[in-house]
Amino acid sequence: MFTGIIETVGKLEALHREGTNVHFTISSSISPLLKIDQSVSHNGVCLTVVDVKGGSHTVTAVAETLMRSNLGSLVEGSQVNLERAMLSNGRLDGHLVQGHVDVAGKCLKVVELEGSWYYHFEYPFKPEYLLVDKGSICVNGVSLTVVSPEGGLKEGMARFSVAIIPFTFGHTNFNTLTAGDTVNLEFDVIGKYVAKYLALYMRPTA
Repeated sequence: MFTGIIETVGKLEALHREGTNVHFTISSSISPLLKIDQSVSHNGVCLTVVDVKGGSHTVTAVAETLMRSNLGSLVEGSQVNLERAMLSNGRLDGHLVQGHVDVAGKCLKVVELEGSWYYHFEYPFKPEYLLVDKGSICVNGVSLTVVSPEGGLKEGMARFSVAIIPFTFGHTNFNTLTAGDTVNLEFDVIGKYVAKYLALYMRPTA
């Protein structure tokens, strides 16, 4: 379990394909502190550390993860948002994040204001992907507040925006994100449970 508060941004040093799997080697300030079998969020995807050497660590993504997330589009030199699993006695500064990406979204545009940035996204709409204005959304592993959600648009797409403050812009890979880029989206787990229970409750009985 994670909080969506990014600890550091790592650099993808190398990737190695083995069958349908991809091994990613990433250098970062927290890499020397990691241990094998530890769970770490990479752009919002929970991956297991399989090797640690010096200032870098290696994780493996399977075909399902590559298909559902933007990890398959990473190249050497890509910036990756990193967060270690939350401590049970720590403060929950973001929101409850599982590290299980629901769907890949697309950045439509970036609007720069005086001191902040608005990022606009779209994604394939499903009823269980609940968004409410001022609710929580995890984008590339970053816990953010939803702005102006629009659900059930034509062609099965939905949209929302987020506002990025200078600190987040400077301490995550949002500063490399441009229109057309793919992002990992994880919707609020509480909202997904509510949607599931409502679907069961409203199901017609014989």
